[in-house]
Amino acid sequence: MSQTASTAGKSVGSGSGFGTGPGAADANRWKALVFIALAQLMVVLDATIVNIALPSAQQDLGISDGNRQWVVTAYALAFGGLLLFGGRIADLWGRKRAFVLGLGGFAAASALGGAATNEAMMFGARALQGVFGALLAPAALSLLAVMFTDGKERAKAFGIYGAIAGGGGAVGLILGGFLTEYMDWRWTFFVNIPFAVVAAAGAYFVIREPAGGRNRSPLDIPGVVLSTVGLVALVYGFTRAESEGWSDSLTIGMFVASAVLLAAFVAVEAKVKAPLLPLRVITERNRGGVYLSLGLAIIAMFGLFLFLTYYLQVVKGYSPVKTGFAFLPMIAGMITGSTQIGTRLMTRVPPRLLMGPGFLVAALGMLLLTQLEIDTSYAAVLLPGMLLLGLGMGTAFMPAMSLSTLGVEPRDSGVASAMVNTSQQVGGAIGTALLNTIAASATTSYIADHIGGATSRSQQQLVQLQGQVQGYTSAIWFAVGILVAAAAIAVTFINAGRPGGTAVAGSADASAEEELAVPVVVH
Repeated sequence: MSQTASTAGKSVGSGSGFGTGPGAADANRWKALVFIALAQLMVVLDATIVNIALPSAQQDLGISDGNRQWVVTAYALAFGGLLLFGGRIADLWGRKRAFVLGLGGFAAASALGGAATNEAMMFGARALQGVFGALLAPAALSLLAVMFTDGKERAKAFGIYGAIAGGGGAVGLILGGFLTEYMDWRWTFFVNIPFAVVAAAGAYFVIREPAGGRNRSPLDIPGVVLSTVGLVALVYGFTRAESEGWSDSLTIGMFVASAVLLAAFVAVEAKVKAPLLPLRVITERNRGGVYLSLGLAIIAMFGLFLFLTYYLQVVKGYSPVKTGFAFLPMIAGMITGSTQIGTRLMTRVPPRLLMGPGFLVAALGMLLLTQLEIDTSYAAVLLPGMLLLGLGMGTAFMPAMSLSTLGVEPRDSGVASAMVNTSQQVGGAIGTALLNTIAASATTSYIADHIGGATSRSQQQLVQLQGQVQGYTSAIWFAVGILVAAAAIAVTFINAGRPGGTAVAGSADASAEEELAVPVVVH
């Protein structure tokens, strides 16, 4: 086996290709893990806390129903659009410096969001959080990869990181409920500040980044501009379609502009010497299958989070705290599917046999949620639906994360990990905008058809609530179809054997597959 092949195999599970060898292990690496994990907890908390606080913030700031998804979309788009750039900056500047700067910027953006007085200020703060999150996330994963060079230690470190990523979602839902109900929705932003300050101070004094790991290639500015603007145009097109319709000239123009810009991005990446995204990373069938199926699954998931939050609080009248606890079965399902099913089985069966069935189980859970009515029983429909959704997604995500770096060259493994983040975040942005558009259209149509028969104010309010639920279920039906498509793509595209088996096309060598046993969770 060549030295290059051996190095590639050892870098696969880490999510980065900048390991320095067992002899160079940092004595402070376990202390550093504490602060890196704290930063990850802050990012995960922020995502779920904001969902719970959104109805209160919308009412307080006078945000329209048509614009409300921008509180989520502005963050997801900035994060997803700039992740590749953020990872490249971390390679160029140094991961520790990028990590500390990302934390400081995230804290400042959170303070701005907590102090928001109108929707523009809120949307700007959320976009800034996304910008600094895009710098923070790849730097954190790269630091873990370069500090934990021993296979067993790296597995344990990424396992802890992944457990916080999953468990942090549950903490965020409950904490968001308490802060919104008993204090103020603004504290769901301010709570990030102490997390960021402690993590940044600890990282500054404890983390010692190994020397020689930077990538000095020139920055691909055209690639950064084309990819970011192209993705912004794509999501804005979906968002505008909600208020202006799919035949609106500017809506169509946004989609056309997005297609042209993203096609130009691909053309540029094929020609430049140091591309932002080397095309070899996404053209290998296994990685391409992971990015595509994962992105589709996230489109379905993000829209559902928004609908269920509003259904529980607006239609069912749940308090923010009760809403947070109502989501726990989904989080418990995700943790169980990931740590007990996905992790245990992914060394025994091919990844496609976990991902395909996992997405189908999630689709079954989503199918139950299409039965929502105003008076639907939580225990009979919502509880089993969310549990199945979480189990399916957790089971599929663990092998997907590990497979996403199968066979990549050391110089590409960091950008391969960033692509997982990008597919999730952009999928989330598109999912929120697309499914919100479908729901709003179905709601408007239902109310227009039924409001004429409502003679009293109470009957009109009932029709409006029924219209909202009709909109949610219409969008969830689309989400079911998207998950089925994700399952089909996973089974069709992904042909990797089980870890430890025969090497497949695109892998560096057999040892690359053995590294798939290392759990890598990317957010």
